Amino acid sequence: MTSLGLSPVRLAALIAVAAGIAAAVLVLLLTGSWIAAAGFLGGAVVLIGIAAVWRLLAPPRAPEGRAVDWNITRAVAAASTDAVAVTDRAGRLVCANDAYEHLFGDFPTPPALPIGESGVDALSHAGRLAWRDGTATIDRLVVEGSVMIASVTRAGEEADMLVWRFAAAPEQDVTTTAEQLIAGESGERLGQVGIMAALLHSDGRVRAANRALTLRATGGEATIRHRDFAHFLITDSRGLLRFEREGLEGTPLRLLQVPFLEGDDSPILIVLLDDREDAPAIGASASAHVRSLVSLMPFGMALVDRDGRFLQMNDSFVRAASVDPHAPPLYPGDLVVREDKAAVADAIRRFAGGATHSADMAVRLKDHPDEPVALTIAGARGLGDAAVLLSLKDNSEESRLKREVAQATKMQAVGQLAGGVAHDFNNILTAILGHCDLMLMRHSPGDSDYDDIQQIRTNSNRAAGLTRQLLAFSRQQTLRPQVLQLPDVVSEVSNLLKRLMGETVKLDVTHGRNLGPVRADPGQLEQVVVNLAVNARDAIMTAHPRGGGTLTIQTRSVTAAEVRAMGSDILPAADYTTLSVTDTGTGIPADILPKIFEPFFTTKELGKGTGLGLSTVYGIVKQSGGWIFADSRPGQGATFTMYLPVHTAPEAPVLPTKPAIREMPKSEAWAQGTVLLVEDEDMVRAVAERALARQGYTVVTADNGEAALEVLDRIDRPDLLISDVVMPTMDGPTMVRHARERYPDLPVLFMSGYAEEQLRKSIDLDNVAFLPKPFSVQQLWEAARDALGNR
Repeated sequence: MTSLGLSPVRLAALIAVAAGIAAAVLVLLLTGSWIAAAGFLGGAVVLIGIAAVWRLLAPPRAPEGRAVDWNITRAVAAASTDAVAVTDRAGRLVCANDAYEHLFGDFPTPPALPIGESGVDALSHAGRLAWRDGTATIDRLVVEGSVMIASVTRAGEEADMLVWRFAAAPEQDVTTTAEQLIAGESGERLGQVGIMAALLHSDGRVRAANRALTLRATGGEATIRHRDFAHFLITDSRGLLRFEREGLEGTPLRLLQVPFLEGDDSPILIVLLDDREDAPAIGASASAHVRSLVSLMPFGMALVDRDGRFLQMNDSFVRAASVDPHAPPLYPGDLVVREDKAAVADAIRRFAGGATHSADMAVRLKDHPDEPVALTIAGARGLGDAAVLLSLKDNSEESRLKREVAQATKMQAVGQLAGGVAHDFNNILTAILGHCDLMLMRHSPGDSDYDDIQQIRTNSNRAAGLTRQLLAFSRQQTLRPQVLQLPDVVSEVSNLLKRLMGETVKLDVTHGRNLGPVRADPGQLEQVVVNLAVNARDAIMTAHPRGGGTLTIQTRSVTAAEVRAMGSDILPAADYTTLSVTDTGTGIPADILPKIFEPFFTTKELGKGTGLGLSTVYGIVKQSGGWIFADSRPGQGATFTMYLPVHTAPEAPVLPTKPAIREMPKSEAWAQGTVLLVEDEDMVRAVAERALARQGYTVVTADNGEAALEVLDRIDRPDLLISDVVMPTMDGPTMVRHARERYPDLPVLFMSGYAEEQLRKSIDLDNVAFLPKPFSVQQLWEAARDALGNR
């Protein structure tokens, strides 16, 4: 069929005609009727005609679309000397050639180009015209002092693209030629005969200058491009023009302006002449001396040329920047992380363009992105090809110390806040617990309200536990230190730890040899071990939800020499006994690590942690005179190491601990005597007054120290003085000193929401007892009885 030259349509028509004739002949043979055969043949011809007309009227079938090959587009754009960019219907930059990047310094998206507000408005209007009419042109567009012709064309199979083309205007070609002549060999020949030439932008900035002019104007700089030419010149009282560098004693100059283009924004060609034919020249060895000096500097220095490329790096700079000497970077931006590249490039471009002051920047090196370093940038003058001087200082250690000092300051402030909150909270809990005790005295275990009151009391005791943790964090809790060994403390809680870890977490405990004794509260150290272990268990369960993981507890001795070898600025050089808790959990992210010892900070879900576990650990360790550090890498677990100083003083005898509180028999429940109760909190004073009165005491109250002294003037000598420590107007210790001037043997019972150990430092009184808040009615009774019994 192909050899006959017939198209598929014609072939189908011939087949249809042949089939119609054959069918007509068959009808004629069967019926013998010429009319029937002719009618059948006519119907076939009509059908063939209808099909032909439909084929002619049907729209042509569109060829299958093919994806745009942007590589070809970019190759075509790169072959053009004009700046070309393509944007889509959404205004996004699709592609652009190298000439476009060179013209605008980057790849900005048109029409938002660095061409001034009027230029952007003109380009935006041209873009709208191109979408409507298909093309638009701007005959004169000033870009960085160059006159361009901008054309915008709608393109694409679906007309959904705009092609932006920026070509040099005819007069711009003349300007470019003049610039090349002045800066090239022609400019050198002009300088040899004493002609100094320069091409200026319309605003007076230097676009190009020959070497003779540069040397006379600066005395040795490689170029004066982009600088204000007027700054190099001065005039004397007679109006004579001279170079500012040469002063009023310099050779007078004659300035000629050559008008070779029209227009207010056209470049200006100037020529300077003087009476001398020779021009000063820079010393041949000056650049070599400068480079030798830079190489000898003990701190990191580097020289960069006007194109932003490294000219020289001394050894200190190479070490500070972790530069491979066999493959040095080409640009300073190659040293830093991607986020800092633009800032470094902009700063170098600014100083290479003539900025005279220096600037300090905090940048992050690509090889050490976590620790910023200080980069000092300054403009270089008279250093040959060098235009910018870089100085690099590794301030990672300084930054680390600043963070640690800030963290310590913050923790101290938070600790003071925590102590104050605990004090106020203890006053509230004292009132709640006291009222619960008084109500329980009126209800038996079978009453309907008994269980509710007991539940309130239980939750109040839980809240009291939280305040004790706050006091532990703020290092204001009462400790009873003893000389002990850390392995003994771990052994005491080993069974509890095994139950806490369960069957899925393996507990591995190892102890070093020759461990020195430490002096601490054994109960508080047990809490440290338990809190660290529970925290590690939660991290392990997060990393291994189906089981697995190991918790390692290790004790060992660290000598003062080992501490000095560590180079720590925080840990003093001394002998320590350490306890480390290591888990195989998820690890602690770097941004969270500085916050883990803060109170109420937790990464657990809401309701699954108070955020006081690690803060309590921190407070106990610091109050025991030790140090604790956390080290972790995400995905590699965490290690908490506690350093306690080795105790070298002779062991002091262990004081007997206070017996546990017991229920008083009915025969001991009644008491006699007068009690002066001084408390500034109304709710605490009320519950204490009712409790003491119920026990049988005669109670006289006062709400501050001055009021208590006035009460002492009106009543006989009381049998017991119970007072809060911290009160407005006059505190408790001051009031007691005045009271004992009158009654030297007056028994005193202090009560306070602050810790006894902290208060003992500020109370220089003998024979005083202490009752910490919150306390129950039973504890108040026993404390009052003991104070009267010790009289």
